[in-house]
Amino acid sequence: MSNRIVHWFKYASPQGFYPLAGKMVPWFAALAVLLGIAGLWVGFFVAPTDATQGEAYRIIFIHVPASWMSMFIYLIMAAWAGLGLVLNTRLSSMMASALAPTGALFAFLSLWTGALWGKPMWGTWWVWDARLTSELILLFLYLGFIALQAAIDEPRRADKAGAVLALVGVVNVPVIYFSVKWWNTLHQGASISLTKAPSMAHTMLLGMLLMALSFWMYSIAVALVRARAIMLERERNSEWVKHAVE
Repeated sequence: MSNRIVHWFKYASPQGFYPLAGKMVPWFAALAVLLGIAGLWVGFFVAPTDATQGEAYRIIFIHVPASWMSMFIYLIMAAWAGLGLVLNTRLSSMMASALAPTGALFAFLSLWTGALWGKPMWGTWWVWDARLTSELILLFLYLGFIALQAAIDEPRRADKAGAVLALVGVVNVPVIYFSVKWWNTLHQGASISLTKAPSMAHTMLLGMLLMALSFWMYSIAVALVRARAIMLERERNSEWVKHAVE
C-alpha cells in the first residue's frame, strides 16, 4: 500500500508529471473535438426552435457552457493556487498559472455571446445587469491574475501574490451564480437547477451538456500543454529538462 502511495506521489513533482501530461493531452483533445461536434450538431440541427425566442436562442449552446466553465475554472484555479500557497508545491502553482488564460477565454466568450444574445432579446448589446457586471469582474480577475504574475520576475513570489488575488476573487463566483435570485435583473434564471426537473426540451439539455463536456476536455488539454511549457521554462536548469528536450 505504501509503495502505491509513493508511486502516485511522484506525479506531484514537475519531473514526474511532465511525461504523464504529454500522454494525456491527445486523449483530452480528441474527446473535446468529438463532444464539440456532437454538441453543435444537437444544438443547431436537432434541438427544436424555441417558441418565444425563435432561432436566436441557439447561442445558448455556447453561451451557457462557456459561462459555467468561466466560473468552474476559476474555482479550480484558486484551489490550485491555494494549495501552492499553503503547501509550497511548485506543480500546484504551475497548474493555476496554466488555467488562467483558458478561464479568461471562457469569461470573454460568455460576455461576447451574451451580447449577441442580448441584442435581439433586450434591444441592446450591454446593460449594467448584476450578472453581466459580475461576469465582467470575473474576466478582470483573470486578467489581473495573469498581469500580476507577469509583473513579478521571481516565480515563487509571483505565485504567492497571484494566489492571494485568486483566493480573494472566489467571493465573486457565488455572486455571479446567485445574482438573478438576489437582485431584480434582466438576465433569465438558471438554465439548469439541481433541485428541479429541467423545463427545457431534453435535446436542448443534451446539447448544452455535450458542449460543457467538450469545453471541459478542451480546458484540460490546453492547461496540460501550457503547464508543460511552464515546467520547461521554470525548470530549464534541471537535468531532467535537458533530457526531456533532447
